Amino acid sequence: MSSDKNVQQVVQQIKEADAILIGAGAGMGVDSGLPDFRGKAGFWRAYPPLAKRGLRFEEMANPRWFHENPELAWGFYGHRHTLYLKSEPHKGYKILKNWGHKLKIPSFIFTSNVDGHFNRAGWSEQVLECHGSLMRLQCLEACGQPIWEPMDKGIPLVKVCPDSLLCTSSLPTCPSCGSLARPNILMFSDFYWDSSINLKQERTLNSWFDINASKNLLIIELGAGISVPTVRFFCERSMKEYDCNMVRINPRDYQVPKGSTALASGALEALELLDLMLWK
Repeated sequence: MSSDKNVQQVVQQIKEADAILIGAGAGMGVDSGLPDFRGKAGFWRAYPPLAKRGLRFEEMANPRWFHENPELAWGFYGHRHTLYLKSEPHKGYKILKNWGHKLKIPSFIFTSNVDGHFNRAGWSEQVLECHGSLMRLQCLEACGQPIWEPMDKGIPLVKVCPDSLLCTSSLPTCPSCGSLARPNILMFSDFYWDSSINLKQERTLNSWFDINASKNLLIIELGAGISVPTVRFFCERSMKEYDCNMVRINPRDYQVPKGSTALASGALEALELLDLMLWK
């Protein structure tokens, strides 16, 4: 953990804030038991069958597999979907939600995570999922069917063989045209991602900024690394645009722009400590 001085400074910034923007990357989910895909080795530890094929995350997370090998594509994303359903949002999600309630200030989530955990933790309208969500589906053929959610949100989408990572059950299909369905997430080299929900979320965030950016805004960034730096760049850009304080919480890559504060820690550890000190 970072110095006591930094922690105390962040606690004071939270107390003085009139609004909090929370940026969350993959590191936020690690404390919920989700795998860390950091680097080729980390991804292959999580998915040995893909290590045998020599496929890196950037190669596997590509929509072409739904055309070339749909059983493998749905094996990979079906496994992740089941993992997200079985894991529970850790205590840190509740801590962040409680800060808004107790301090009576508005908060908004900007996250690259596709696990749906912020929605399950109580954010519904006040969240922007910049890479979409694995909890929603879209038609692979873009037939005009709007993005949909599975009928039973608590049931795994497919069955997956752990040895081959291939889907062993029927593949999800579009309710309108019967074509193959795919997750509504932004993949690499993805020109057919349906961004309609993302655009709606962007409009909601812009409206939130219109109301709150002129106040004493605080940005808290959690677990946003440099390998996929979408959240990191967004938080830094927002800090400069709105001339506000920013806190970066990350056990690695915690270097910060001038005028912001770093806590070298995992998300849950930092949030529990800040919460403890906040209510002393």
